Amino acid sequence: MTTQRTEPSVTADERTMLEGWLDHHRETLAIKCEGLDDARLRTASVRPSELSLLGLVRHMAEVERIWFRKVLVDDDQGPIYFSEEDPDGEFHLTEEDTWDEAYGTWQTEIAVARRNAEGFALDDISKAVHRRSGEAPSLRWIYLHMIEEYARHNGHADLIRERIDGVTGY
Repeated sequence: MTTQRTEPSVTADERTMLEGWLDHHRETLAIKCEGLDDARLRTASVRPSELSLLGLVRHMAEVERIWFRKVLVDDDQGPIYFSEEDPDGEFHLTEEDTWDEAYGTWQTEIAVARRNAEGFALDDISKAVHRRSGEAPSLRWIYLHMIEEYARHNGHADLIRERIDGVTGY
């Protein structure tokens, strides 16, 4: 698999730019994982952290699901990898956890996110509320939050990948 990363437009309308930057960051995380086997994708950053590339992909599948299903359209499908008993379950990997499963799940959640967002304008308010603020965010806020979330975790992915095999840049 070779991920093609698109550069966001510098002259498009706001929505196209927001969607472009979100896709750019999604593609960046996929690129950071390319060429690694499951064992390397499970490699944690540094002790005592359990942060790994596979865990980051699983986490972003959860984040896509929460914001674009649960909050945006009030469709609570429940968590994929975490639970009340294990709130960081997406990062607690076993030998049975595979790239194919995590990547497929992540891509499914991205497809649902795109489909759900199509029905909203940027200023439209979500159908459910943010669990911490108690407020219903706009689609614009969700896009900006998701770009921030991916950008932060792509920084983690940069360092993890460099630790695994010395690959830097994107």
